[in-house]
Amino acid sequence: MAGGIGSRFWPISRTNYPKQFHDVLGTGKSLLQQTVERFDGICPKENIFVVTNDSYGEIVKEQLPFISDDQLLLEPCGRNTAPCIAYAAYKILSQNEQANLIISPADHIILKEEVFKGKVRQGLEEINNNDVLLTLGIQPNRPDTGYGYINYEEYEGEVKKVKAFTEKPDLETAQQFIQSGEYVWNAGIFLWSGKAIKKAFQTHTPSLDKLFDSTSYYSQNEVSFVKEAYQKCESISIDYAVMEKASNVEVILCDIGWSDLGTWKSLYEVKDKDIEGNVLEGNVRAYDTKNCIIKTPKDRLVVTQGLNGFIVAEHDNVLLICKKDQEQQVKGFVEELKEEKLSDFY
Repeated sequence: MAGGIGSRFWPISRTNYPKQFHDVLGTGKSLLQQTVERFDGICPKENIFVVTNDSYGEIVKEQLPFISDDQLLLEPCGRNTAPCIAYAAYKILSQNEQANLIISPADHIILKEEVFKGKVRQGLEEINNNDVLLTLGIQPNRPDTGYGYINYEEYEGEVKKVKAFTEKPDLETAQQFIQSGEYVWNAGIFLWSGKAIKKAFQTHTPSLDKLFDSTSYYSQNEVSFVKEAYQKCESISIDYAVMEKASNVEVILCDIGWSDLGTWKSLYEVKDKDIEGNVLEGNVRAYDTKNCIIKTPKDRLVVTQGLNGFIVAEHDNVLLICKKDQEQQVKGFVEELKEEKLSDFY
C-alpha cells in the first residue's frame, strides 16, 4: 500500500511526493524500495503488487523498474485501506484462487529484517493451515498514543486469538494497556488467504465485495471499472470494515524493530542520537541544544541555540519549527494550508 500522503511528516512528505518515496533514513533507498526488498526470499518480484494513487504511478515505476503495468494498481482517489486491499485481493484472486496475501504499508521501517522474515514465514504457515485473518502485533516499549492497540487472549505460543482492537487511546489508557501485558501495537501488516479475505468482505462489508468482485481485471476495462468502483465505495479502513467485526482474527507477537514512521517523533525514536540526545541531519551547528531532531538541506547552514525538545525541518521552501511533544499539530498546519489553497507549500 503506497498511496498515503503522510501529512504528519510534513514538510518532507508533500502531496506531490509523499514520504514513501523519500530516503527518510539516509540509506540511499526510499521507504518503498526498502519495503519491497524486505520480501526478498519470501515473494518473487513478479508477485509484488503496488497500490497507489494514479498521480504517483510514474514515481513507482521509476523507483521499481521491474513493476509491470499489471502489478501497478492505480487508485483514482484515496478511500482508505479497505477498498485498497479489496482492489488488490480481488485482482489477485481473479488470476489465482489459491493465493495467499501479505499486506504491507510502503512507509514503515523494520530494523530487524531477518526476524521479520521469520515471523512472516510463521504467519504463512498459520494461514495455510487455518481459516484466519492474521495481523502482526508489535511488543510495545512505551505507552504511545499515536498507535492502535490489539488486546489478545493469553495462552502459550506466539500466535494469539484477538479479543479487541482499540484506536489511538489517551495516555492514561495506553499506560493501563502496557501494564496489563495483554496488548500489542497494531502494525497494519496482515496475512491471509485470498479466500479468507473474500469471505470476510462478503460477511462484514458486502458492499465492497459487490463493487470489486468483477471479471474486468487484466482487461481494457479495468481502469474504467476501478474508477467507477472508487466513486461508489465509502472511505473505510480495513480495521473498521473487517478486522473489528470478524471472529477469526489472530495476532502474531513480534519484536522486529518496527515503526510506522508516521511522525517526526517516530523518526527521532529510531535514529542514532548524539550525546545531547539530538538527531542532526544536514549542515547543523547546535549550541546548548538537547533532545531535538533537526533535518535540513546540506547546502544551508543552520545554527540553533537554547533549544530543547524541538523539531526543526526544512524541505522545498518550507521551514517547520515545532515542539516535539506537540507534533500532532503538524497535520493541522497542513489542513490550514489546504484551506488557504497554498498548494506550493503542502
